[in-house]
Amino acid sequence: MVAGLGNPGLRYENTRHNAGFLVVDYICKQNNIKLNLNKFDGVYGYGYLSGSKILFLKPQTFMNKSGECISKMMSYYKIPPEKVILIFDDILLPAGKIRVRRNGTHGGHNGVRNIIDLSSSSQFPRVKVGVGQKPNEDWDLADWVLSKFSKEESDAIEGAVKSAEKTVNLIIDGNIDQAMSLYN
Repeated sequence: MVAGLGNPGLRYENTRHNAGFLVVDYICKQNNIKLNLNKFDGVYGYGYLSGSKILFLKPQTFMNKSGECISKMMSYYKIPPEKVILIFDDILLPAGKIRVRRNGTHGGHNGVRNIIDLSSSSQFPRVKVGVGQKPNEDWDLADWVLSKFSKEESDAIEGAVKSAEKTVNLIIDGNIDQAMSLYN
């Protein structure tokens, strides 16, 4: 399963917190995969990457409750955590940079925290998409992650989305070390 994290609805489209949605949408568009099924408060579809059948998922539970959808999908389809690639925003990375991790902690990301808590595992491969740090302390963190990208950031994010697609393919092929060395 490839799960992109974000918030549903037009209000949140193209915001920093929806970086995971942007990647899943891009991969699906490039591979003619339709996200036209609904289950457990998630929209999803199936397609093939690198010869493997993949479930692509965008939880519709809002970011901080992503685990509700993802853990139910994992259980229903019997997908182990190490076969679930999480794609989400990272405010510690510059806009447009990506970082690949084999597994790890939530790192302060509430969506990932909820997934770890509800699935009782932290063994998810993950692709973090840099969305830039708050410009100053006056910005509330919630306001920052729900803000739109500047023109320069949008261009950088577009590049990151394309790199994230390549990364996901490498992970599916069993080449996570290569993905980490190329993109970290």
